[in-house]
Amino acid sequence: MDTFEQFIATYDKPGAVILLEGKRAVSPVDQGKLSEVGKLLARSTMHIIFRSGNAGGADFYFSQGVTQVNPSRLQVITPYRGHRAKNNLGFHTISLDDIDLANEPMVIYHTRNSSNVSQLINSYLQCGNNSFTVKARYLLRDTVKVVGTSKLQPATLAIFYDDLAKPKTGGTGHTMRACEKNGIPYIDQTVWFNWLEQ
Repeated sequence: MDTFEQFIATYDKPGAVILLEGKRAVSPVDQGKLSEVGKLLARSTMHIIFRSGNAGGADFYFSQGVTQVNPSRLQVITPYRGHRAKNNLGFHTISLDDIDLANEPMVIYHTRNSSNVSQLINSYLQCGNNSFTVKARYLLRDTVKVVGTSKLQPATLAIFYDDLAKPKTGGTGHTMRACEKNGIPYIDQTVWFNWLEQ
């Protein structure tokens, strides 16, 4: 899928969910490109729902572009209620607090399976929030963005802004691994930067 036309033909279908996310640290020269591709995606498609994690940086810039065209197509998954509320551009927000993790064993499984975090996830499930387990909420949120829940469909494709000098690290890396292990294709800016020039 090298061209934007191929992307449209493949993914602009009812039920499609495209994950837009990436690094919090976005190069100043790239910030406008993330917003522009968000606008391009929303303007050029009819059916896709765009999903974000409401983080600063890439998530925000992608979302900003989408909402400038059609805010009703932005869905946000947050690690807790009120997360970055002033910056949440989502039309529809689902918090991890709204998800009964006891009834979502696949979310737990895929979070443990995508990173070496089993102990952290187990501690969070047993003890809840504390200074040690707070990171678990973000990892679980990232997994939900990819695999969905019993009430939330999985992503169809993910579009990332990654750190190409240190790729697949941090939360973005966890989300990429969740995509890989669940057969969800993804691309990064080495592909979508070209869309802005076509």
